[in-house]
Amino acid sequence: MTSMQLHTELTPSEQEAQQYFLKGDYTQAANCYKQAIEAEPKVKSHYWNLGLILLLQEQVAEAQTTWELGMAEGEPEQVKLWTVELMQVLQREAKRREMLADYTVAWAIRQRIREITPTELNNLLYLIALAMKLKTFTGEELTTLGVIQLVQSEQIVDTQLLLQALGSILNYAPLHPAVLELVEASLVHERVPNSFINILIPAAIKVAHSLRQPKTAARLLELGLRLEPQNPEILRYLAGFYINAGDYFKGIETAKLCYSLTDKLPEKLYALQLLQRGLMDAPDYWQEAYAVLQEQESLLKSLIKEQPTDIDRVSVLRLFNSNYFAPYLQDDPKRNRQIQNQLAQLGQLNVDSYAKEQVQQYRQRPLGGSTKLLKIGYLSHCLCIHPVGWLARWLIQYHDRDRFQIHAYFMNYKQVPDPLQQWYAQQATKAYKGGIDSQDIAKQIYQDEIDILIDLDSITIDIGCEIMALKPARVQATWLGWDASGIPAVDYFIADPYVLPESADEYYSEKIWRLPQTYIAIDGFEVGAPTLRRDDLNIPTDAVVYLSAQRGFKRHPDTARLQMKVIKEVPNSYFLIKGFADTEAVQRFFLQLAEEEGVAGDRLRFLRLDPTEAVHRANLAIADVVLDTYPYNGATTTLETLWMGIPLVTRVGQQFAARNSYTMMMNTGITEGIAWTDEEYLEWGVRLGKDAALRKQISWKLRESRQTSPLWNAKQFTREMEKAYEQMWQRYLSGQN
Repeated sequence: MTSMQLHTELTPSEQEAQQYFLKGDYTQAANCYKQAIEAEPKVKSHYWNLGLILLLQEQVAEAQTTWELGMAEGEPEQVKLWTVELMQVLQREAKRREMLADYTVAWAIRQRIREITPTELNNLLYLIALAMKLKTFTGEELTTLGVIQLVQSEQIVDTQLLLQALGSILNYAPLHPAVLELVEASLVHERVPNSFINILIPAAIKVAHSLRQPKTAARLLELGLRLEPQNPEILRYLAGFYINAGDYFKGIETAKLCYSLTDKLPEKLYALQLLQRGLMDAPDYWQEAYAVLQEQESLLKSLIKEQPTDIDRVSVLRLFNSNYFAPYLQDDPKRNRQIQNQLAQLGQLNVDSYAKEQVQQYRQRPLGGSTKLLKIGYLSHCLCIHPVGWLARWLIQYHDRDRFQIHAYFMNYKQVPDPLQQWYAQQATKAYKGGIDSQDIAKQIYQDEIDILIDLDSITIDIGCEIMALKPARVQATWLGWDASGIPAVDYFIADPYVLPESADEYYSEKIWRLPQTYIAIDGFEVGAPTLRRDDLNIPTDAVVYLSAQRGFKRHPDTARLQMKVIKEVPNSYFLIKGFADTEAVQRFFLQLAEEEGVAGDRLRFLRLDPTEAVHRANLAIADVVLDTYPYNGATTTLETLWMGIPLVTRVGQQFAARNSYTMMMNTGITEGIAWTDEEYLEWGVRLGKDAALRKQISWKLRESRQTSPLWNAKQFTREMEKAYEQMWQRYLSGQN
């Protein structure tokens, strides 16, 4: 039976009409119904079906007249009943068209239903769904159709339909203000809560990461808390969104609440990591951050000792980067690496367990590649406007396409305009614009038969860790972003002679592959027009200006205190402080240190972030000396400083994060400013502040290095990386990996 009939027994005229209708011969079908009306004028379904056919022939006025004729002379109760029958005819045909993906016709039918019964909420929800399929939905429909008011009225609604509509709307236009109003209005429906949370969390993740709107994501999850105020999963994401949006106090308090409500070890560890994020971006909380680190290490050791193999997948993903902040707090690579390696091994063990079939499939592939060209895959969520994106582009640009196929695997591909992300997609032989489903991305890498997969993110993103643990490529290496992950499925960590000491081989689980000179090289940076002047900051033209531009994570109190001592020892000096962090907390932190060291607070200047990276680099020129952070050095910021010809003071440690500036300075031929102790850091800081001639000499050497340094020769660096890839491949073929 088609949607045209309301009764089971069809007259011959109706049967004939149905056959014509299914064939799309609306003229003959209409003639049949006209004949039926003449023969049986009291059978109202003839009018409803004839009107539908006329509507499908775009004879809207004629259709309306036919329906009105069918209802003529009826009593009010009869008209109400006949209207319900007419709606059933139209709704059934609309649903049939939707199943056939004939969305334009379905839309037209549902618009007629809306004209007849404008407050039929279920029909309006279907209309919105059709608008999204037709790509005409703007969000304004929620207001103009009166949907929000109808949902608030608590009228009877198909709850499943409402949930489906919410999911689709949140995916299609999550940033429209009316969407938040609709979500809030939907909370009144009793059967919404459980399924509602399952829709809300993925939508909030997309808003926060793909659309880069953490404040809106937080507002969405705050609505979820109205339903379940102590839902740990909501609290976990909400804490992260608060911190990303710069609301550190809320982030810290939410992470603490999440921790208090959590019993399982992996979940407690993740809550502590969230708490650590908030505390360290607000550097006046560093003492509390140390206490959290100690508690974290104790829980990690307990979990590692237990060696559970039944940890759920979500918790495993979070486990990989549970020890993320340790290098920011302490330069103890043997200790940090031991914990990280054991943690990664436990994560690998659980991935091997819950993804057994996928792991076996990937690792049982035949030896050797599928083409003459070596297939290199680059995996990252940072192939966009991001420090990793700015630095890796030179390697991608200079790759020899006659010897290598370049595949780009985007994690959490951004749904907002990003010219650098678009550039990467265009440069690759093949670009896979993945979301947050790590197993899908891994499957694509495997199907593409990637020979060597380069992970640019290490443990900075959990889904990347799972992808590497699944080992979808024959050879896998970590490069550029952060330190090594310790994941057993990763074969190599790419470094150089300086960024890791020789003793590092003892405590890395991956084989350290040292490039001959530098592990990173670029041809330079785009530099805009400066927007910062000394007179804007009320700084004398003859003053010595020091600068530190780092995020809150890196502002270790011991190093910050050394920086205050430098300022104190250099007369007529000022200290500029800039970076992504809790602004008020950073000011309290430095002003307190200045007071303790006897430095006047008016010698400090707290700068806003610049609108673009190019302007930031131009504004570096205001500084005479840049003071690096420790135990976590600058990386991109160091490259920018050296490119702009500004002397740098850096404290060298033992871990990878404490040697980034060291390798970059060595590769530009600059040793002035390299300190191996706190005392040397202070000495270099003071000396460079007082010796203008030395500063000029260093600046000149840095500018000359643009022509000679391996750090500024990305083409040569690319050849070295390609040589390394070929050697890794030969080792693989010979069974040495």
